Amino acid sequence: MNAELICVGTELLLGSIVNTNAAYLAEKCAGLGLSCYYQTVVGDNEERLAQVLKTAMERSDVVILSGGLGPTEDDLTKETAAKVCGRQMYLHEPSKKAIEDFFAGRGMEPTNNNWKQAMAPEGALILENHNGTAPGIIMEEEAAKLILLPGPPNEICPMFEESVIPYLSALTSQVICSQTVKICGVGESSAETMVKDLIDGQTNPTIATYAKTGEVHIRVTANAGDRKTAGKLIKPMVKELKARFGNHIYSTEEDTTLEKSVVDLLLANKLTVTCAESCTGGLLSGRLVNVPGISEVYKAGVITYSNKAKRRLLGVKKGTLHKYGAVSEKTAEEMAKGAALLHKADVAAAVTGIAGPDGGTEEKPVGLVYIACYVKGKVTVKQYQFSGNRGKVRESAVSAALALMRSCILEYYSKVTFGKKE
Repeated sequence: MNAELICVGTELLLGSIVNTNAAYLAEKCAGLGLSCYYQTVVGDNEERLAQVLKTAMERSDVVILSGGLGPTEDDLTKETAAKVCGRQMYLHEPSKKAIEDFFAGRGMEPTNNNWKQAMAPEGALILENHNGTAPGIIMEEEAAKLILLPGPPNEICPMFEESVIPYLSALTSQVICSQTVKICGVGESSAETMVKDLIDGQTNPTIATYAKTGEVHIRVTANAGDRKTAGKLIKPMVKELKARFGNHIYSTEEDTTLEKSVVDLLLANKLTVTCAESCTGGLLSGRLVNVPGISEVYKAGVITYSNKAKRRLLGVKKGTLHKYGAVSEKTAEEMAKGAALLHKADVAAAVTGIAGPDGGTEEKPVGLVYIACYVKGKVTVKQYQFSGNRGKVRESAVSAALALMRSCILEYYSKVTFGKKE
């Protein structure tokens, strides 16, 4: 079976909010074995919504709509879907009672337009909303099954888990499972070249590469009658990818980020860490501090944007800055050593570069970044040339710094794999 997603809301078209619902729903549908070939965003306009809905019903088995179930006049999803399907609206008393209880529990009185949310198309299956006032709706038509869900993520996600997944699970005998192999230190083109033979010969499972900032993700996807069988199909492919990419793979877990993999290594080896940042201005420390448990190992961080600060706080030599400049291999090295000495840390990362848009020269163009990593006395420095605007250069530098930190720690502890001693 195939599913189609329609996200309703003029605010989505204007870019006022990010459409996270589409990504969430697409991932859930894939996991349920529903192929998703089309996604549409349409504004709060009855005529255009009706046209989009009719088209979706002609080509898809399941049509999932999100948004437009609120109490205001421009919330038209439910009414438009009922009109397209030729169904009359009626007052659904249990929904009315739920709305009354929702407001009473907050010491508030519902306004008259809230009762609009208690209206439902005749013959529809009503889905309770335990986190808001707009119930979900399922209408089973001969052409397709329509599922109407509220727009707010804190409402649509629990409703989908509680009510829609059980409903959709009964419609298909297939499941689609995926596992992501996360790689750092290898560019997208190189990674794709390394797996081209697997891509050319793929059947079930399939693999696909996705470029992230400073990373490459390879998603392995299998289709089977149940999750266990799909998992067995995925396992050999993941094993082959591990053999090809080795320690460049930092995780195969969906919720593990690059910074978490670095923190896991630090924790596993009881290493303290510090950061010295110039062009990244604290972004590297921010990524590390996002990881729970970092307080066990993170000592401090310094932002030394000026040459004076590099000299005063990190002990970068005046002669180094004069001869090589602030953006240089030698300065990055002295920054890392100085940070480690200053905070008595086992590991130190230092970043200095030209983020732009100004400040570049023919010899040192915008995007030039030097990153140094100190691990128990040994310093490794790498030169990078990033492209993009100021924000992209800084973001790329942070990802590269995390990858370098991980690589240097692994090199120091050669028997460490995925943050655990063999």
